[in-house]
Amino acid sequence: MKKLTSDIIAFKGSHYDFGYHQGQLLKDSPLLPNRERQRQALKKELLVDETTAQEILQAFAPRIREEIIGLADALQWSMKDAIRDFGGYYLEYVRSGCSILTSPSFMVRNYDSAPQGYEGRFVLYAPSDGGLATIGPTMQITGRTDGMNEKGLTMGYNFINRRNSADGFICNMVGRLLLENCATIEEAIDLLKELPHRRSFSYVLSDATGTNVVAEVSPREVIVRQASVSTNHFTHLTQENRYQTDDSVRREHVLLSRKDNLSGVYEAFRLLNDSDGDIFSTKYSTASGTLHTSLYLPETLQAGIALGPDRDPFIVDFGRWIDGQPFHAKRINGWIDTKFPFPHMIEH
Repeated sequence: MKKLTSDIIAFKGSHYDFGYHQGQLLKDSPLLPNRERQRQALKKELLVDETTAQEILQAFAPRIREEIIGLADALQWSMKDAIRDFGGYYLEYVRSGCSILTSPSFMVRNYDSAPQGYEGRFVLYAPSDGGLATIGPTMQITGRTDGMNEKGLTMGYNFINRRNSADGFICNMVGRLLLENCATIEEAIDLLKELPHRRSFSYVLSDATGTNVVAEVSPREVIVRQASVSTNHFTHLTQENRYQTDDSVRREHVLLSRKDNLSGVYEAFRLLNDSDGDIFSTKYSTASGTLHTSLYLPETLQAGIALGPDRDPFIVDFGRWIDGQPFHAKRINGWIDTKFPFPHMIEH
């Protein structure tokens, strides 16, 4: 078993100041040096065109562009390097799993991926220069793997396919844009249809009205369906699916067969997080092992997360923090049964 930690970062202020604050924290972290080693091992350029990326960020995410400028200034990086690492545009993304279960009152989600890509950052951010307050784990520093905003909109995504890609934003930046800019599911769907997408993903959306939808999104099309379960295959845009969908279909069937007998969010959390169940995955060598299980309660604005299996969630009263309640927790701890390293925790 390997110990896994996630730093909690709570910040209120402008996007530039938030970026600068994160850059100061990252200076002493092994995360960025390890990411650089990963890039060198891949021996490929991950960012295709800085000018295009700058234009796209200015058009769709000007405030997040300010956050990236703050990161660059704190780290004393060029904007080219900062956009490559934090821009969420043109970047490669490894295949992953993920299972999501929703109801009128909650979203529970397993984030399944490779330990080598996990950042160990859980962020509460309330911007002072526009945009909605958000909470959730990060990817690529500026992006979110899942999360909730101050209006109760919740978001999680499922990887579908990396083939037939196009120029566009990757999943974590799409998630951040949805949470920071959209108060309702309708607004989120409109934004999904407007954004350029790099890969095919399902985006699962819930809100405080008790509505749940799954948006099947590819670089070519967006289809929205009513659903309370999502794994790693499309049911409408089936031409975008991977060749192998057996495990995704299996997990979907398990969730569908069990969801109506769950007494509430805690039983749903246990269904996804228990190691002796049928959903939690230990397939870390294929980039599809469960790293965290998260939950979101849109009506009460509470969020929770557990690192690794068989743990109770660490609960955050996000609404009280927005209203000014002090928040003192600094770190979440867990254990993962893997031999692979976490880049934010070790130097090599």
